[in-house]
Amino acid sequence: MGITVRQVFGAAITAASLLAGHQAAADSGKLTIEINKFEEITGGGCRAYFLFRNGTPTSFEGFEMSLAIFDQKGVIDRLLSIDAAPLPVARTTLKLFEIPQIACANISQILMDDVPVCKPQNGENTDCYPMIDLSSKTTAPLVK
Repeated sequence: MGITVRQVFGAAITAASLLAGHQAAADSGKLTIEINKFEEITGGGCRAYFLFRNGTPTSFEGFEMSLAIFDQKGVIDRLLSIDAAPLPVARTTLKLFEIPQIACANISQILMDDVPVCKPQNGENTDCYPMIDLSSKTTAPLVK
């Protein structure tokens, strides 16, 4: 059994579609922040894996977020400030952050309360809030 021209052509079309979708995300003008995974920390706490997809035309040399971590009752358990810089243009960056003294299963939601630092490369601090899209692949949504 050999590979047919139709199968090769179909695979090429699928690959081109995937590449076009990736390029569209990179050209979206958005900074997408995703919580990709939680991992329990030995001794207590939760490690959060964040993916930052910079689809803007700008690299950021400074980027800090203030997060509110909610427990299973919907009560703010703690506030957390994280520094995710640098965020290069047209790149996806993985950053790991530890949330101490709370099990991953006990986190019901994470609120991005503020972005106090959003400094483009060689530029002044700016308001990045409107260009940010949030998502989560964990049981806890990441919301504005």
